[in-house]
Amino acid sequence: MNQEITAPRRQKLAELLEDGDNVILFAKPQPHLEKFSQDSNFLYFTGLNHPELIYIAGKSAGRFNDMLLIERSNPEREVWEGKKLTAEEAREQSGIQRIHYVDEFLSVVGGICQLAKRIYANYGNVALNRPVSYPMFMLEPIRQRFPQIIIEQINTLIHGLRAIKSDWEVMQLQKAIDITGKGIMDILENARAGMMEYELEAMLFYRMQRAGVQRWGFDPIIASGINAATLHYEKNDCMISSGDLVLLDVGASYNNYSADISRTFPINGTFTERQKELYSLVLEVQKTVISMIKPGITIAELHKTSRDLLAEGLVRIGLIDTEAEITKYYMHGIGHFLGMDTHDVNPQGHSVVLEQGHVLTVEPGIYIPEEKLGIRIEDDVLVTAEGHCVLSQNIPKEISELEEICQEAQKQ
Repeated sequence: MNQEITAPRRQKLAELLEDGDNVILFAKPQPHLEKFSQDSNFLYFTGLNHPELIYIAGKSAGRFNDMLLIERSNPEREVWEGKKLTAEEAREQSGIQRIHYVDEFLSVVGGICQLAKRIYANYGNVALNRPVSYPMFMLEPIRQRFPQIIIEQINTLIHGLRAIKSDWEVMQLQKAIDITGKGIMDILENARAGMMEYELEAMLFYRMQRAGVQRWGFDPIIASGINAATLHYEKNDCMISSGDLVLLDVGASYNNYSADISRTFPINGTFTERQKELYSLVLEVQKTVISMIKPGITIAELHKTSRDLLAEGLVRIGLIDTEAEITKYYMHGIGHFLGMDTHDVNPQGHSVVLEQGHVLTVEPGIYIPEEKLGIRIEDDVLVTAEGHCVLSQNIPKEISELEEICQEAQKQ
């Protein structure tokens, strides 16, 4: 991600601001002995994948100005932490010309606050029983000394920008999806009863790292048997038993754009009749919902369709008596926006009207603890001018495909 990508985004940001509006975006702090993962909003506007930076922008008298605050170099720390981003490097990579230092933050912001009416920031949401976030801590002096300034979440301002994906962004998502798909194929071809769930996770992560991807878009779910009935199961530490269905909910992050794919397959290579009955229902519902996607439809309409069709199906096969009981076995939404965050910015929730350039997941599921199984099928879908394109269409999900791949692999 370079200034050719981020400079037009900053120009669009300038067009959204009114006189007296300001933006303060904090890069994430440097973690201790952990891989660094950048804040999505900071990265979106700067393209800088470095910790401890601050981006400041504002509009006054119709003019837009912005600057970047970087860390000062400290030769004594460089032997431990490496060299810091220089002013020249920051200008070249981001295209932002005004450079100051993080230790000047309060003096810089103090001058801005004299005329500021509103500040949009990426301060996040933290529970009351948890410590405040780093951005909250840095913004607290402003809140105390200038109580007249409104401080708002940046997502309320920029959700429209981030929700509509450019061609370049779709390419990054497609790359993340393709890498994830190859990892899923590795699992289908090598998974066997008796393995541990984390062994399957390792197969996919190895594929990701061979492709140059160093991190997941989110913590992977590798859930076998009854574990798949827990929606956010993340332990991945159980042995996979003969006859189990295995639910994969996984996604690589490529250039900070996340895939999110779910597939469910039989560890023995063949679905039982009951497993096939339930899987077929989920798959048919997913296909129907995907066929509805086009500009002008809401996620709420997609979810209602998935809920109604799954309810009808479960009544038909005798799992529930009335359609109102569907929430016992299907308790989540049909999907979410996808992008730099796995659950990408969308303040409107299910009421959002789909537009060309939106990317969303479609992931109906059925979870039956008493039968020790869970089934979820999830694809990533781009909304186009005329309808939609399934970005993950090359990852197998038909019963015949899954059985053929698994059975052929187990012969070898």
